[in-house]
Amino acid sequence: MNILTIDTSTTVCSVALTMGDRVVAETLLNMEKTHASRLLNLVDMILCVAGLDVKDLDGFAVALGPGSFTGLRVGIATVKGLALASNKPVCGFSSLAMLAMNIPWAAHPVCPMFDAKKKEVYTALYNCRELPSPLINDCVVSPGDFLEKLEGDIIFVGAGALTYRELIVDRLGARAFFAPLSANLPRASNGAELAKCVFAQCAAVLPAALVPCYIRPSEAELAKMKR
Repeated sequence: MNILTIDTSTTVCSVALTMGDRVVAETLLNMEKTHASRLLNLVDMILCVAGLDVKDLDGFAVALGPGSFTGLRVGIATVKGLALASNKPVCGFSSLAMLAMNIPWAAHPVCPMFDAKKKEVYTALYNCRELPSPLINDCVVSPGDFLEKLEGDIIFVGAGALTYRELIVDRLGARAFFAPLSANLPRASNGAELAKCVFAQCAAVLPAALVPCYIRPSEAELAKMKR
């Protein structure tokens, strides 16, 4: 199955083209620029290099969050547009599960972390064998409160873990392990692995059914609730 997978849930913009069990091409950009200005160019470049057209794809996949509200909307809107234009199926997956897959077959639980600002993190806890299995579901929480829930040795991965590394070490000490620098960036090719399982289970959805998983209310929603 030929799948184009997109992740724009953080400052990282990643696009992957997979054909069956083979990663044909992948881009990974970690720059403080808007995803909207480069995403379609990256999609075009990957398809061109692979000698494929959108019509040659069997489906699309995209990270649904949690993550940057604007980034998620850009990625999801792009996948919706491509899928509608080509009449192809789509599916979504957790951006945190995708990040946790950077630490495969881990001996200890893996804790992916994105910096959610406002002194909070998007995080979860996964048992990472062939595919990640949640021990604590995706959530947004203060890092200190989340660390109190953790027992035993934990592997931390992601930009949020780098931001709060000092606090993590202070709370967990020698029980805290940190991923190497290159593993802290989410990769769309890992999302493609999650998508393959969804497509194999015939659980793809119509493009209109793709919605971001923000976890917490947006600023507009918060302002509305205050009024």
